[in-house]
Amino acid sequence: MKKVYEGKTKTVYDLEDGHYLLQFKDDVTGEGDVIDPGANTVIGKVEGKGNASLKMSKYFFELIQTAGIPTHYVSADLENSTMVVKKAECFGAGLEFVCRLQATGSFVRRYGKYVQEGQPLDYLVEITLKDDLRGDPLVNDETLVQLKLMTAEEIEEVKAATKRITGIIKEKCDELGLELVDIKLEFGRIDGKIALIDEISGDNMRVKEDSRILLQKKLCEKICG
Repeated sequence: MKKVYEGKTKTVYDLEDGHYLLQFKDDVTGEGDVIDPGANTVIGKVEGKGNASLKMSKYFFELIQTAGIPTHYVSADLENSTMVVKKAECFGAGLEFVCRLQATGSFVRRYGKYVQEGQPLDYLVEITLKDDLRGDPLVNDETLVQLKLMTAEEIEEVKAATKRITGIIKEKCDELGLELVDIKLEFGRIDGKIALIDEISGDNMRVKEDSRILLQKKLCEKICG
């Protein structure tokens, strides 16, 4: 087993059998001393946070696969906080597909002249490059095509999948009296077909309860029990 990547919240190992092993970590990201899953800087650790992220990922990947949406998920070992996944080809160095149901965070900072904090949004999908050095810049469809990162057909397929997956997660949140604000998803190609990859947890979504954002472990308790 060879380590191939050290991320902010996960370490990736090559199992050399066509699969990767993801080791979930307790590291949290944020700004200053405020935890923010959308930030690019690790500010500390929260014991059990990695296991909570894995537990949520297992729950949602299995739910999404049941809905017939391809993913890279194979299995999870909750005791050791690891997940086995199929190898996927990323789009360039990676893209993030953000589906917004409310205006908040960077969206308000960009468009505050035209929106108010908390304003409803109708499954608005934004695409960003995974590039910490440049602050994960937004990228439009035409640029993706001209940079040869995705085809126009792939972009439409992934946008549709992003909205559908967001709808599945929103439905679960609604059942529990929770409010999904936005979610950040990643996709890749597996055997030439588009599939959902990475994780689905409190590390890549914002969910409110009584107008307050739930942190990763508390969100896992609410959703997974």
